[in-house]
Amino acid sequence: MINPRLDPRITAAFTCDVLLTEQVRTGKRRGLPYSCIVRIALTAMTAGLPFSIDAAPPASSPDYERDIKPLLQQRCYSCHSRLKHKAELRLDAGALIHKGGKHGPAIVAGQSAESLLIRRILSTDEDERMPAEGKPLAPNQVALLRRWIDDGARYPKEEIIPQTPAEHWAFQPVYRPPAPIVKEKRWSRNPIDTFVLAKLEQRGWKPAPTAEARILLRRVHLDLIGLPPTPAEQERFLQAPSAEALDRVIDELLNLPGYGERWARHWLDVVRYADSNGYERDAEKPFVWRYRDYVVNAFNADKPFDRFILEQLAGDELPEPSAETMIATGFQRLGHWDDEPADPQADRFDQLDDIVSTTAQTFLGLTIGCARCHDHKFEPITTRDYYSMFAVFNPLQRPQKGRTELTLPAGTPKELAALAARDREIARLRQQTNTLTSAEIEQRIRSLRGATADLPQAYILHEPSPEPPVTHLLLRGSATRPGEVVVPTVPVVLVKQQPAFPMAGERTSQRRLGLARWIASPDNPLTARIMVNRVWQQHFGHGLVRTPNDFGLMGEPPTHPELLDWLAHWFVHDADWSLKKLHRMILTSATYRQASNVEALKRSSVEAERNAGASGKRFNASALQRFNEPTALDPDNRLLWRFAHRRLEVEAIRDSMLAVSGQLNPKMLGPSMRPRIQQAALEANTDKESIWKPSVEAEASRRTLYAFIKRGLVVPMLEVLDLNDTVNSCPKRQVTTVAPQALSLFNGEFVNQQAHHFAARLVKESGNEPRQQIDLAWRFALCRPPKKTETNAMLEFRQREAKEFLADAANENRSFSDAEAQRAALEQMCRVILNLNEFVYPE
Repeated sequence: MINPRLDPRITAAFTCDVLLTEQVRTGKRRGLPYSCIVRIALTAMTAGLPFSIDAAPPASSPDYERDIKPLLQQRCYSCHSRLKHKAELRLDAGALIHKGGKHGPAIVAGQSAESLLIRRILSTDEDERMPAEGKPLAPNQVALLRRWIDDGARYPKEEIIPQTPAEHWAFQPVYRPPAPIVKEKRWSRNPIDTFVLAKLEQRGWKPAPTAEARILLRRVHLDLIGLPPTPAEQERFLQAPSAEALDRVIDELLNLPGYGERWARHWLDVVRYADSNGYERDAEKPFVWRYRDYVVNAFNADKPFDRFILEQLAGDELPEPSAETMIATGFQRLGHWDDEPADPQADRFDQLDDIVSTTAQTFLGLTIGCARCHDHKFEPITTRDYYSMFAVFNPLQRPQKGRTELTLPAGTPKELAALAARDREIARLRQQTNTLTSAEIEQRIRSLRGATADLPQAYILHEPSPEPPVTHLLLRGSATRPGEVVVPTVPVVLVKQQPAFPMAGERTSQRRLGLARWIASPDNPLTARIMVNRVWQQHFGHGLVRTPNDFGLMGEPPTHPELLDWLAHWFVHDADWSLKKLHRMILTSATYRQASNVEALKRSSVEAERNAGASGKRFNASALQRFNEPTALDPDNRLLWRFAHRRLEVEAIRDSMLAVSGQLNPKMLGPSMRPRIQQAALEANTDKESIWKPSVEAEASRRTLYAFIKRGLVVPMLEVLDLNDTVNSCPKRQVTTVAPQALSLFNGEFVNQQAHHFAARLVKESGNEPRQQIDLAWRFALCRPPKKTETNAMLEFRQREAKEFLADAANENRSFSDAEAQRAALEQMCRVILNLNEFVYPE
């Protein structure tokens, strides 16, 4: 055999072959160093072998997917795809390229010279040449297109033609699909279950078993009111646990004030609520807490969601406005605000942009703010759409006096008129110093105030005149470059005919009322879908659409589109926009009541197979395979084959600690409280002595919903445990796992304080017997009795801790009794319990 390492002929041929093979494989002709070429050539000629430096494989025909489509996407899609199709020409699918536009077919297969596409690309007329923007196509790109056309302009016949924006699923009317037929009919408790089960059965999967009664009780309590069930509530339910008994618990929880407090916080995330303005001075927003209280009361009263929309967008423009509806419009003023902007004109447009963007994301699930400077790059939203919606809010003004924000009285028109008349009379009286004594003036003022009481102050914007200002489309979004005039409309892609905006009224332009009525209309394709999805997300951890603020083309499609439409239609037409009815529908489903523990599911699946007599072996392979299939193929649980593991939000964690320790202050509503912040966290502030005045402990022990949210100084425990973004709409909180969380929960002052109170509660309610204390502690914190191993572990831990406390005291020559050591050890046990995974991850 000839050794290629030794034979120069084989070496030269082998080298050339490798190089050419690599060129064919990659489709690239690589340049070689000159010395390498000379060496190969001399070796080949010496061995008598033919050699050519220009040797190359024949050019292959361009591939549509590899070569043509990426080129068109890069240079042509901006004008000729599903978002825009100038001259009715789309180039985002092979079939559409052949079809052409209003000027006829774009190409003639086999004849590039006769193809309109090539003629326009090669045109020397700037008005004719394509692409219209950017540099002309490079010669090699033109050659690639010509070769593809000359070779027949082939493309995959199975290529999917992208939908036009008007065909996008979220822009279609909401309809009620029929519930699917399923095999396992006994599992379903309501229509939700049939939609979920149908998808599982298509794959041959089964839903998880129902969770244990204790777990379900804790789940619904934390979901609906954000607090664990008390031992008494646990005992009452567990005396006769059943699906129907849990239904009754759900009804009871929905009627508790804590429901509004729990669910108001979810809404406040979406509408970017905070108690301060942000920026350098980060001043307090006066009376903004009244908007927060409005949301709490609205949820508790089960205010229909369509009415909820009307009041927040146009509460002052309703036929019968009131203090409540005016306070609701605080939604528009919640954003961050710079009280000393470098460019006041630009800042004015920034404020209105915040309102437009938040309104669109909150109620429509659209990122319309991206069209402020140019047509949206990824959605069918034009700059005209943006500024036409901008015109709706342009009449609004911020009440202020220099850098100081002002508030406005809230009431009915009659109440506001009476108040204005009273204040005018008071102002006149104060000028009567020549005819009346000071005492007489004050007496008359007191009488006037007694006859006409003050109205609540509201943190709201207002329209100073019913005559709206002219709104211009701003070129490139610049406040100094006004373009054409625009009038109020809604995004064109969402309607076949623009809604009628009412004429200006006596007090306002009525533009916001026109927008609000369209958003709250049963015919709006987005509103009900958006809210149903938000509620679903809070119960299951993820929405049916996992981009809750983006239902546009770039958002994720729904995992269960028929279920989403069924719920949205039912929510509007059967539930009459009632959120409590929607909660009840979801929480009474078998889907919601599935277990979440994967290992428990696996064991139950195997046990079921064994009991059915399918196999007498210890492990049933077929059962394990069926269980492991959804685990492997759907680890994110998109098909809802089990309940999801979730960590509680920081509010529910903190509130649960207060509830367990017995310190939760049930006081509702009113001005925000300020939890204590350690001095070290204030050191970086220039006004560290005055920036944060903590509330007394009893006031600070109210629910976390009432904590003052200062944009520039978030309470550390809230921040480290993933409080929402307070600047922009936050549709879903991040869930991070970082070391400071463990430090905050184990070493933080608040947690140690609650551990101290928890220990005192255990002594008071269960006496000094350690086993009874441990049992009660488990029931308070984890809603179950401890296992024997857990009890023994806690007993050993307490003994060890007590000995260490006594030893430390002896080393320091401190007096420390056995009783004190036992009490200190009990506090440490309580601290451990509050840090258990099971406490913050309920399942």
